[in-house]
Parts: sequence; C-alpha cells; structure tokens
Amino acid sequence: MRILHTADWHLGRLLHGTSLLEDQAHLLEQLVTLTQDADVDAVVIAGDVYDRAQPPVDAVRLLDQVLERLICEFQVPVIMVAGNHDSPDRLAYCSGILAGQGLHVHGQVGVEARIETLKDEAGPVHFCMLPFVEPAVARGVFEDSEIKNHDQAMGASIERLRAALPKNERSVLVAHAFVQGGEASESERPLWVGGTGAVAEARFAGFDYVALGHLHRAQRVGEDRVRYAGSLLKYSFAEAAQEKSVSIVDMGKSGKVEVERVNLSPLRDLRRIEGCMDELLAGAEDDPAPDDYFEVRLMDPHPVLDAMGRLRSVYPNTLHIERPGLEPRGAGAARAAGDHRKVGLDDLFGQFYKQRRGHEMDEARSDLVAEVLEDMRRREREG
Repeated sequence: MRILHTADWHLGRLLHGTSLLEDQAHLLEQLVTLTQDADVDAVVIAGDVYDRAQPPVDAVRLLDQVLERLICEFQVPVIMVAGNHDSPDRLAYCSGILAGQGLHVHGQVGVEARIETLKDEAGPVHFCMLPFVEPAVARGVFEDSEIKNHDQAMGASIERLRAALPKNERSVLVAHAFVQGGEASESERPLWVGGTGAVAEARFAGFDYVALGHLHRAQRVGEDRVRYAGSLLKYSFAEAAQEKSVSIVDMGKSGKVEVERVNLSPLRDLRRIEGCMDELLAGAEDDPAPDDYFEVRLMDPHPVLDAMGRLRSVYPNTLHIERPGLEPRGAGAARAAGDHRKVGLDDLFGQFYKQRRGHEMDEARSDLVAEVLEDMRRREREG
C-alpha cells in the first residue's frame, strides 16, 4: 500500500499579518497532483489542518476543494485527525456521513477506539486514529485520575487502540503529539503549559508506521518507521533553511515500510537578508525572486527614513525589519531576558510573580497556574 503522509497545513495562517492562503493553495495543488502521479492509495493528514479553532471562511473553502478532488475526482480515501490548533467538533462535523464517501475524520478521543481499515492485494491495513488528546480529557474518557501529562494520556489512548486491533495484521498509527527526541521549530504552539508535553517514543511499539503531526520539521524520531511529515509551509523565518515536503510511504506485505520525502515548491519562499540600505536596494536588481517573503536585518548605524517603504519598493513582501545597530541602552539586558513574544504564559506569570513578591513561586502555586492556563487553552480550542 502506498500512503501519502502530510500534516500541519495550518490553513488560514498569518505571517506578520499577511495571509498565506494563496501560498497554501499553491502547495496543496502540488499535493493533489502528486497523489495522482504517484498512484497513492490513501492520504493521511496528521492534525493541525487549520491554524485556529474558528478558521476563516476562505480556509474552510480551500480544504473543501482539496478534499473533493482527492476523494471524488481521484477516489483516494483520506484519514484525518485533529491537532491542537483544530476544533475537534468543527473538524469532525458530519464525519459519520462523510466516512461512507472515503473521508475519515476523528476529532476527539472517546470511549471507543477509532480504527479505519483499507485493503490492498496483501490484505487489510488498519489505520488507528489518535487526535491530539489533553490529559484532562483523557482522565475523563478513561476514568483514570492518575493521568497527569501527555505521555500518560497518549499511553492510555494507544492501549485502547491496541486492544481493538486484530492480531498479526498491518497497522498505521496517525497521531498528533510532541514525541521525545523530536526537533521543534519556532512556529509551533507548545502543547503543555508548565512542561514539555513530550511523549516517549517507546509508546509506539508494534505499529508498522507512525504518521505524526505537530513538529514542523520533517524528521524521524528513533526508528525509521516513526516520522513527522513536517508542515506544509515555512511558518517562521527561523525555518528559512528548511525544505518542506510530504512523505510517500510504501508498505509491503510484511508491514515493512520505505519512506521517500518529496519536496514541495513554494509560491514564495521565506528568506533572511542583511546589509545597509543602499546595499540592499542595489542588490535587489539581480535578485531572482524579489517577491519572496523577507525578514531584513538593516545594518545602517544611523536612522533610515521610511525603511519599510524603501525596502518594499524593491522587495514588496518585506514583512519584518530588525535594527541591531540602533539598540537603545540596556538592550543587552533585554536580550538576555528574551523576547516576551516567545516566552510561555507560565514563564511570564512566574517572572511577574517574582517581581511583585521578591521570590519565585513554590511548586504548588506553579502547578495551580499551569492548571488554570491549560483550562484557558482548552476553552479557547473548543471555541
């Protein structure tokens, strides 16, 4: 069986206030074409289909168009689970009806294990669907007060799936999680307030292939059969050097897999450049792709009038400018403290508490803050 593994589309994403929907549509057209050209038997989407719980209308329309082509035009079944950015109920709307057409969507872990079975000439392949599951949700579903973190929640969910799997038949686990040993990127939203939220790779023993979502860099974790497909696009300038791709997974009769990464060609790339204003303006004449998205480190040691306007006259998609040569006094201390936009809410609250009280929070208070913030995040995700 040939499977196309993809994840983390984040439809509706903004980058520095700029919509990336046109760029996402460009790449999804490549994905649809690849599905046909590579004679794919099934498409797996491992979560974070949308960028937020209530996606914009145009993002919903784009997903509808892509799924219609895959399922109705090419008759390729789609296995899709919710990620931490998705609203489980909205994503899985009408899933019972759509399953009969070949669209298998699982939004929220429940009492019953969700397994979809497809067949090839060698027999059945069981797709075990495991959407993002929060510890608080898992505690209620499995009636187990000992579930405190994502590793335990994942463990309980996987054991439920294993118990429902037929013996000695091929299986694929589709999951959305942060697996220990994976390399994170700047553009991912942390899964767990107050900790890493990491899941042990050993949890996935016994599955022939583990199709993961959440981490935006395409990578394997431990064994070759445990893989992240990576995100559809570069969603942060910190990812400028990455190549985005999808994975083509060929599963043999015994369950052994061979994985090929197929790179995607973006409509506009993300690039970082630096130099003085005059150098950048002159260099733009020979730039082969001036319409890319740019983050610019402007090195002039003096103020530059209308820097953004001048840069956009040659690089129209300049999104962000850094001015390292114009840092005010005390900037070194600010840098040491870190960019507050990249600090977790729990750490920010901890810094505020220490500033006001003169000492750090004890463990009990830290746990209480983490619990409150997790509840806020869950309510936001559920819309």
